[in-house]
Amino acid sequence: MSQMMELDLEDAPEVVSVLLPIPAERPYSYSVPEGIQLAPGDFVQVPLGPRKVAAVVWDEPETAGKPVDPKKLRPIEQKFDCPPLALETRKFVDWVAHYTVSSAGMVLRSVLRAPGALDPEIPLDGLRYIGGTPERLTDARRRILEVVSEQEGLAWTKSGLAHAAGTSSSVIDGLVKQDLFEKVLIPAPPVVALPDVDVESVALNPEQSQAADILVQTVRQQKFEAVLLDGVTGSGKTEVYFEAIAEALKQNKQVLILLPEIALTSSFLKRFEERFGAPPAQWHSEIAPKMRERIWRQVATGQVRVVAGARSALFLPFQDLGLIVVDEEHDTAYKQEDRVFYNARDMAVVRASLGNMTCILSSATPSIESRVNGEAGRYKHVKMTNRHGDAVLPDLTTIDMRKDPPARGKFLSPVLMQAMTESLSRGEQALLFLNRRGYAPLTLCRVCGFRFECNNCSAWLVEHRFRNQLQCHHCGHNEQVPEACPNCGTLDHLVACGPGVERLAEEVDEAFPDARIVLLSSDVLGGVARLRLELDAIAKGEADIIIGTQLVAKGHNFPLMTCVGVVDADLGLANGDPRAAERTFQLLSQVTGRAGRAGGKSVGLLQTYSPDHPVISAIASGDREAFYDREIALRKSSGLPPFARLVALIISGTDKREVEAHAKALKLSAPKVDGVMILGPAEAPMALVRGRFRYRLLVHTQKTFDVQAYLRGWIAQGPKERGSLRVQIDVDPQSFL
Repeated sequence: MSQMMELDLEDAPEVVSVLLPIPAERPYSYSVPEGIQLAPGDFVQVPLGPRKVAAVVWDEPETAGKPVDPKKLRPIEQKFDCPPLALETRKFVDWVAHYTVSSAGMVLRSVLRAPGALDPEIPLDGLRYIGGTPERLTDARRRILEVVSEQEGLAWTKSGLAHAAGTSSSVIDGLVKQDLFEKVLIPAPPVVALPDVDVESVALNPEQSQAADILVQTVRQQKFEAVLLDGVTGSGKTEVYFEAIAEALKQNKQVLILLPEIALTSSFLKRFEERFGAPPAQWHSEIAPKMRERIWRQVATGQVRVVAGARSALFLPFQDLGLIVVDEEHDTAYKQEDRVFYNARDMAVVRASLGNMTCILSSATPSIESRVNGEAGRYKHVKMTNRHGDAVLPDLTTIDMRKDPPARGKFLSPVLMQAMTESLSRGEQALLFLNRRGYAPLTLCRVCGFRFECNNCSAWLVEHRFRNQLQCHHCGHNEQVPEACPNCGTLDHLVACGPGVERLAEEVDEAFPDARIVLLSSDVLGGVARLRLELDAIAKGEADIIIGTQLVAKGHNFPLMTCVGVVDADLGLANGDPRAAERTFQLLSQVTGRAGRAGGKSVGLLQTYSPDHPVISAIASGDREAFYDREIALRKSSGLPPFARLVALIISGTDKREVEAHAKALKLSAPKVDGVMILGPAEAPMALVRGRFRYRLLVHTQKTFDVQAYLRGWIAQGPKERGSLRVQIDVDPQSFL
């Protein structure tokens, strides 16, 4: 009998754990067919119901779950010819899943964003010259032979050789028929050339050199260190961390640069290419699917050495990552608020820790969390207080709108208009900032008071007069602007309330009819391609007045900009968001920092009804340290992050009463633990989004409390999701809408 059992065990197939990109709590077990050798990290194709799914062999032992008869398991169908997912990346997937209270499979979906890249790139058909002379040596044939002779043994594509020799492909076909060339396969070319660290860098001033030396020495140690590069706008932080990138490349390491708006930062890409002789590979949503596959594959094979990307680039399959840079680390675009809720800034630090490398967080207006970590010594804090070259910070002043109001029906104070006039008269540029898209944030009927709002969201419809549309900026719903009020039927009595950037453009065009005006907003027709062209045009001086939303605060360099006007400096302060003061300070500081970057006198003017507000005063006085000291002290005394933990639970569904009842039941099921305070449930400020009603619970705990374990236990014993009900967990929420 024992001999029979031993025989069964010997005949049993090997079993491995496989993590699938699905919302499952743990890896699944699969059997390994004969002839396939597998190790953790290998990419495989497995059956899942009727589907075939790309997945990864995981580190968790097969015996971790409930034992299953190996003979009953479904077999792995194939192993992909792709470098395995590095151990550091697998640990990172598990860490993110644990921290965000998500399933590891859902985090893995961020890694498997290009399943077509798991197969090797198809080589190109090529030709190699093997010697000889053609029967008849024409001028075109002579040029071809000269080109191939200069680079003996090199394989060419037919089109590449024809272009290099200035001939047609048919000439090459004739030489092939005479057996002067052999057909070969050429490996797929790299998506970008290798960076060259020996390209001459920009001359650094003493402060920049000192900062660069600190970063280079930190990278050279090849151990984990988080560095906060804290420099005023225009201080040359980019050139400084370029030196750290050069050091990582000298060590033959890969580099990741995270940018909040990579699709728009052509100026950054140009500066990188000037420094390293080749651009970085880009990774963002605007990249074509086929190119995404090639970039993913070449990151995995190590051909791509530097990636500049959006937050999702953190999950690319780097083989030997040695440095992460998070530019504009304070930017809210780093927060992912869909499926898996994570902050790429914080996860970048974790990724660096797991890989024993340096993570540089760069900003002119660091987040409160990063400042506190810098002051506490958890991050190395490198400060840069001076602008580079001849650039000087703008003279900042407030315009008290109670004393200097705009004309009736207008939105620009005479003081701001005069400053713009003076800049334009000198051939310089002026910028108007208003963080409101469209023409007007609200449209109503003068007769009955009817207000146009979205049927799917708790939001007013924003008028876009250039397109004659009313649009919801949350779900995308739009409709034509009617001639009559849909409520009372009165004609020609609809009125636009408040300004958006389109309305400002109308006012500016009337006041400066000869000026070249550019409107920068994310919903302008033409999308990213048009925005890139317009940003380049502004940098070249081909515009006089720029009117924009927060897009203009993304680190752009406008050399001729000498006047910046903030149309409504109070806008971000008028809500209950505990981060409102911080975000307003960051946004307005970044916007006013666009002025004076090429030297000379420049001004920044803030239109406000609250000139004595601490945030407005700190910006106007240029005393950023006073703002940080006050805001950090306020957070500490109030028990708010980073001195405590917050977690938001968003309960949503299509039936309001059902959502409210589930939220209340969830609150009642929460374990009673000292030091844990649960606020709510309450309707979210945005109570309806895309047809789903939303309630919120907010968990407040001490900094050291294991809130993830608490949440997992709570959700496991609480009421279960059913029907349309969904519970989303947002650890360290950035938005409270």
